[in-house]
Amino acid sequence: MNVQILVPKNGDDMSNILNEVLEANGQYVANFGGKGELSMPPGRQFAILTCMDARLDPAKYAGLAEGDAHVIRNAGGRASDDAIRSLVISYKLLGTKEWFVIHHTDCGMETFNNEIMGELLSGSLKTSSVDASGWHDCCEGGGTTDGKFIEWLTINDQAKSVLSDVQRIRNNSMVPSDIPIYGYIYDCKSGKLIEVPEATEAGKV
Repeated sequence: MNVQILVPKNGDDMSNILNEVLEANGQYVANFGGKGELSMPPGRQFAILTCMDARLDPAKYAGLAEGDAHVIRNAGGRASDDAIRSLVISYKLLGTKEWFVIHHTDCGMETFNNEIMGELLSGSLKTSSVDASGWHDCCEGGGTTDGKFIEWLTINDQAKSVLSDVQRIRNNSMVPSDIPIYGYIYDCKSGKLIEVPEATEAGKV
């Protein structure tokens, strides 16, 4: 299990992060140029649904610049109701014509299930830790049972999950049949996009 959780040691670390973000934004603003004139619809007319994992940079692995494409991110890159909501807005109001579903190797969503998450949240609302034996809660008290009633959309097999998500999108009544949906897995070790042929087949027009 290869999951590393970094927790700030004190409040000053959080303040440093805020300062770093604002400083970086100042530098970005200084070189913003003509980007303020970009149109709202994505120029290359496609959308990507992918994971929120910090190791994934769709702008780099898919060759995107500001204004090129919609990138929808959540834990696992799953076709949740909200992800489908965003995709429908993406084509219906903003004109995207092709969609990618991109999961990735070594995903944290493979390290737990609904029961584990529910139990961890029941223990406390503090950040949990993980080791070779699994997930552990650091504290007792102040938890909630609400997490036991949520479908967390965890993953057992990446290729099967990509296929399932493409099928769920393809079969949604709000999604037109002329939008191709491609299924891929991003390899965190190489940066390569690996096609899931069954998913792309399921998503073809």
